[in-house]
Amino acid sequence: MNLDITKATRQSYGEKLAELGEKNKDIVVLDADLSGATKTSIFAKKFPERFFDMGISEQDMMSTAAGMSTFGKIPFASSFAMFATGRAYDQIRNSIAYPNLNVKVCASHAGVTVGEDGATHQMIEDLGLMRGIPNMIVICTSDDIETKWAVEEISKLKGPTYLRLCRLATPIIYTEKQKFEIGKGVQIGEGTDATVFATGVTVAEAIQAKEELEKAGIHIRVIDMHTIKPIDKDIIVKSAKETKKLISIEDHNIIGGLRKCHIRSFNRRISSKIN
Repeated sequence: MNLDITKATRQSYGEKLAELGEKNKDIVVLDADLSGATKTSIFAKKFPERFFDMGISEQDMMSTAAGMSTFGKIPFASSFAMFATGRAYDQIRNSIAYPNLNVKVCASHAGVTVGEDGATHQMIEDLGLMRGIPNMIVICTSDDIETKWAVEEISKLKGPTYLRLCRLATPIIYTEKQKFEIGKGVQIGEGTDATVFATGVTVAEAIQAKEELEKAGIHIRVIDMHTIKPIDKDIIVKSAKETKKLISIEDHNIIGGLRKCHIRSFNRRISSKIN
């Protein structure tokens, strides 16, 4: 990881969308008056006929995206996480997820790292909201490389997906050679003293902690759990068997977030073996 090279995952999202727009004419992008911040403006400049600014009307945006998907389009609907998952929850649940429509909800400015935008924009419940909805895949990426991979992969999937993005520029962790798979965490390091499960912006923080702890003779491994749903149960159980402690770190409420995922998965797998 190079701490000197940073990039916001929302920027990576916008760039990859524009790239995919060249290859796939069915991709359309909707935004709720925030295209400059969500970086969908990059797509809009290249493909204005396939970009739709819905104004400050997130519920309408999600319903419109649902309708477009029934005609074979692949809608990417973007706003801040607070508005995308909070204000438009009903439409995502009933108009997109329950009918299992091919809509990609991609939200930036998630978590508390929106900083000066304040508490009204600090969305720390979105992963829990989206996890609980049937048919919804939930992804939270940690850097530029992983985000561009995720955007391309979800464009190929059939069905609803929630992609969580951040406002801040964060270190680039991976190289172009890194292989990712939806539903499979990425193990960084082989330490056996503890496993730190992280997602999104906290992955870089966990890696920095790993490097500092090594100086003190404490060796941990970091799991980048980029897919929150479906969760990688196997890597959780493997880490529980091979390390002394399990720790989670996330830019989200521990109720309904990554911590709840890995504890439940671990308990369920261990209980099934005992019984």
